[in-house]
Amino acid sequence: KRVFDVVGAGALLALAAPVMLLTAVAIRLDSRGPVFYRQERVGQGGRTFQCIKFRSMRVDAERDGVPRWAQAGDPRVTRVGRVIRQLRIDELPQLINVVSGEMSLVGPRPERPAFVAQLRESIRFYDVRHSVKPGVTGWAQVRYSYGASVEDAARKLQFDLYYVKNHSLFLDLLI
Repeated sequence: KRVFDVVGAGALLALAAPVMLLTAVAIRLDSRGPVFYRQERVGQGGRTFQCIKFRSMRVDAERDGVPRWAQAGDPRVTRVGRVIRQLRIDELPQLINVVSGEMSLVGPRPERPAFVAQLRESIRFYDVRHSVKPGVTGWAQVRYSYGASVEDAARKLQFDLYYVKNHSLFLDLLI
């Protein structure tokens, strides 16, 4: 799996380099602030890491320090951010997390520590998803639409648990 991750992420980074460069320029021209956004996420074994994404929201999106799920039509999202989120281009820098070993190409999506604490209290077996490396994409992303609530997280967990129980190179290739 590690070889698959490194080779796959390296190839995808090479192929996506022109798109990533154009995205960086577009973000710079559209709004003030950094091109990349680093956010603490919970990974394998409950360890936290800095997840890298293209910045798609205003710099002051959480100025009050309170973590919020993004919503459809979220006013914090920039013009370029809307496009790169819709096309999932904002996720491409996570390939760097894959190469560094913090993430895998396929696995449960990593969540923010504040949400993990909340979901752990609300949803039985939530922490089981942390028994494998988080992924850039996963079975829950393929099988369920974008989620922004505890109910959505509970439904997506069913797909994550299926992946944890059945993960294999074949399933990764299928996803």
